[in-house]
Amino acid sequence: MRFSTKAEYGLRAIINLADAYPEIKSLSDVSGEEKISFKYLERLMGYMRKKNLVVSQKGKMGGYVLAREPKKINVGEIIETLEGPLEFMKCESSHCTSKNCRSKKVWVALGIQIRKTLKNITLEDLIK
Repeated sequence: MRFSTKAEYGLRAIINLADAYPEIKSLSDVSGEEKISFKYLERLMGYMRKKNLVVSQKGKMGGYVLAREPKKINVGEIIETLEGPLEFMKCESSHCTSKNCRSKKVWVALGIQIRKTLKNITLEDLIK
């Protein structure tokens, strides 16, 4: 499994907001500090806003702030918001029957452990 720049940059941006929590931070400040394109960051924040990870504030003193305390937002939630559901095994062939697949148990167990690990890491853990 590989994560795209959406997960990498989105995680960096939301950690930046967690550092500033509960203060509102301008998108241009986050963009500059994290060296992420403003337009790309705007799109990532839109995804995270729709999933109630961040809240936007309009106006001259506007920007973004976490929608919840850093201890209540986990890395799994952030990555799934930006990447979609974490899928660790997808059969390449339509002839594959999961009932007879000898390796599927390994991939399913791995997926469960990775999801569990990501859900156990909060933003608070990352900013300590």
